[in-house]
Amino acid sequence: MAGAGPTGLMLAYELALAGVETLVLEKLDQRVEQVKGGAIQPRTAELLESRGLLEPMLRRATPRDPVGGHFAMLPVPLDCTPWRTRHNGPIGIPQWKIEEVLEERATAAGARVLRGAAVTKVESDEDGVAVTAGGPEVRARYLVACDGGHSTVRKLLELPFPGRAGTHQAVLTDIRLTTVSSLVPKQMGHISTMTRQVGGYWAMLVPVGDDRYRFTFGHADQADTARDAPVTHEEIATALREVYGEETTLGAVDNSSRFSDATRQLEQYRVGRVLFAGDAAHIHSPMGGQGLNLGMQDAINLGWKLAAVIQDRAPGGLLDSYHAERHPAAARVLHHTAAQRVLADTNPSEDVTALRDIFIDLLRLPDTNRHLAGLMSGLSLRYELPGDHPLTGQRVPDADLVTEDGATRLSALFGSGHAVLLDLAGAVPDGLRLPPRVDLVRATCADDLGAAALLIRPDGYVCWAADTPAACDETLLATIDGGLTKVH
Repeated sequence: MAGAGPTGLMLAYELALAGVETLVLEKLDQRVEQVKGGAIQPRTAELLESRGLLEPMLRRATPRDPVGGHFAMLPVPLDCTPWRTRHNGPIGIPQWKIEEVLEERATAAGARVLRGAAVTKVESDEDGVAVTAGGPEVRARYLVACDGGHSTVRKLLELPFPGRAGTHQAVLTDIRLTTVSSLVPKQMGHISTMTRQVGGYWAMLVPVGDDRYRFTFGHADQADTARDAPVTHEEIATALREVYGEETTLGAVDNSSRFSDATRQLEQYRVGRVLFAGDAAHIHSPMGGQGLNLGMQDAINLGWKLAAVIQDRAPGGLLDSYHAERHPAAARVLHHTAAQRVLADTNPSEDVTALRDIFIDLLRLPDTNRHLAGLMSGLSLRYELPGDHPLTGQRVPDADLVTEDGATRLSALFGSGHAVLLDLAGAVPDGLRLPPRVDLVRATCADDLGAAALLIRPDGYVCWAADTPAACDETLLATIDGGLTKVH
């Protein structure tokens, strides 16, 4: 695959976990220690926990106040507890530390990461893909482009990237401060308490450990600045002084870049033997820290499917379900981040100010807060899968279980990357022959999970459920034969 960011490394781990030979081509010689998005949303946290990847990330996380997420930076924390999750708010962690954990685990599982290998040529045919990346040609059965919003693979294939150009531009930089004023936050908290607007600037200064800060700022004058124009030391220092006072002095700039609120999405995530994931497939306003999470969830959706196809456990058409499921998921994010752009306008009109006031009142209503918490966290995502049971296509909460081996949690059943047939009421017949990478777990659960038995995909979504042994007999075998390999 192309790209060793969070999406590419997450996918590399998923494939290596399944025993697939995996090579990651990365154009950079070494990882850039940049905070970037810097937040793991609750649904991503659940998925990482199911693979045993969350704990090492928590050890690297940035201390923050225990508050929920946000919608459009409005001052009402989002409450995820109605979604029955163990992770009520975002986890602050620099992106490079996420990449560090994922690369360690992916390479330990057998994946290879080749740095300094910029993709320069891609040729695809019915049998595979030939990729040139600064050296000998690499031949593979599939190529997954995880190489970012300016995807080289996408450009080499001359694929259109329809959408809307950016209307606002801002600077993202990781800096070190030598002195700070009382206006500088001491710890990460709710975003509404971290932002300031002074003298035509809007800014957010987030402490990420020691003397290091992630500094995001914008100004009306930046609209005319070229996207690739260097961000100067003085530009950053001036913004700091204007917003946080003369006592706040810039010591060093670790890295910096400009970004916009451009919104684009590929029409197809699969083009023959080439697939696209993460920012290579979709870009949007950074509002709410969605991009990193959307890409990692792309990878977890695609990983088990691609492994099944490569290992001839499923037909190649299964990969079409990746587009069918993840394209609408990204479109939903593009939609709600566009709405947030309006509400978070740094220079709002009188009408937008009135809209914000009404929306703040709505956010204080439990039903509204629950709905938007589900959107922003990813917990409300449901796939349109075949089946009549109301749980079909939904995630399953990480419940406490008791098996013949003792107490455990649902998340602990997925460390191998297998699908799980969870029997909670003795509904699954004895002697059932299961296909490879499907584990039967008989357990009891004090919580009501909504069914007597559930077939849960490796990415944590229900593809079959039954309330009675009779229903189990009628539909389980057909679902096992097709539910994990069927093109939806």
